[in-house]
Amino acid sequence: MRIAILGTRGIPANYGGFETFAEEISKRLVKAGHEVTVYGRSNYIRPLLREYEGVRLEVLPNVMHKYLDTPVNTALASLHVLFRKYDVLLYCNSANALCTLVPRMAGHRVALNVDGLEWKRAKWNAFGRAVYRVSEYLSTWIPNVVVTDAGMVRDYYWRKFRKSSVLIPYGTSLERMDSVEALKRFGLRRRNYLLYVSRLEPENNAHAVIQAFEKVRTSLKLVIVGDAPFSGAYIRKLKETQDRRILFTGYVFGRGYREFQSHAYAYIQATEVGGTHPALVEAMGHGNCILANDVPEHREVLGDAGLYFSARDVNGLADRMRFVLDHPVRVEELRRSAFLRARQFYSWERITSDYVRLFHSMARQ
Repeated sequence: MRIAILGTRGIPANYGGFETFAEEISKRLVKAGHEVTVYGRSNYIRPLLREYEGVRLEVLPNVMHKYLDTPVNTALASLHVLFRKYDVLLYCNSANALCTLVPRMAGHRVALNVDGLEWKRAKWNAFGRAVYRVSEYLSTWIPNVVVTDAGMVRDYYWRKFRKSSVLIPYGTSLERMDSVEALKRFGLRRRNYLLYVSRLEPENNAHAVIQAFEKVRTSLKLVIVGDAPFSGAYIRKLKETQDRRILFTGYVFGRGYREFQSHAYAYIQATEVGGTHPALVEAMGHGNCILANDVPEHREVLGDAGLYFSARDVNGLADRMRFVLDHPVRVEELRRSAFLRARQFYSWERITSDYVRLFHSMARQ
């Protein structure tokens, strides 16, 4: 099949979950014999880059603006596909629902991965939340197929819109890296740090993780991996901590990111909203002991293969940290449980196969 993926910043991934998703499934689709094109944004991908690991790249202009970045580039990509022959178009992000209208009217088969309930995020003002709510509605009738990545998101679309969706979760590689080059760059050693990974925005609760860790007496470090382009004031506040055990790495992708996941003593998932959180699934795939904020999304993904806390209870999170530091045998049990659950439900090979079945079904219609 000829498949195009639109709505992400492009590949190779250098931003977030949708970009990693596009990279991982596109590479595997190409290896399975399909012709895949990924559309990207010129501020994130080198404009002259035309191919990546067999995947064709179309890099189009974008506007570096919190509210215009995604829709402007996706609108351009939606016009571009009209002059190409594709069997299926896969859009990412419910904010792009309106952009699927013209390709759909032109006869293209369109699937839209809506991600989580983006309007719940604290980073959006009233206008941004309204746009996402309208986009949710548009996503239920413009694309041919809606894809949800978590059962709670699927259930939400059914309860609110009576819209059926195809459930395909986010995936992960199943590996542990032996190399430690990224760790050496930051003066870290294997199993000598707790790991937190997320965009540094308020609803992801990096502040709660830092406050809890400051209460724990340990020689281990806390590594904060992530950044955010429009959260400068919040990030500056996080970095005001006086605890020298806390290390901010900024964005880390690719091999370095996998090394951080592979060698952590434990991983902390403190996010509140969204569907299947990429970093959580990746922590499972790398065999981490996981502490997760007790919300339905995380329970759905992690099940009994981790420990839970409330991000609203800093003292409770500190107690959870102390528990894993004091019980290394239990830590090893949880690592194995998380890895086995990831292998059973969330491998990229399984996720890619699910998308192939979906695309074949759409192409036959």
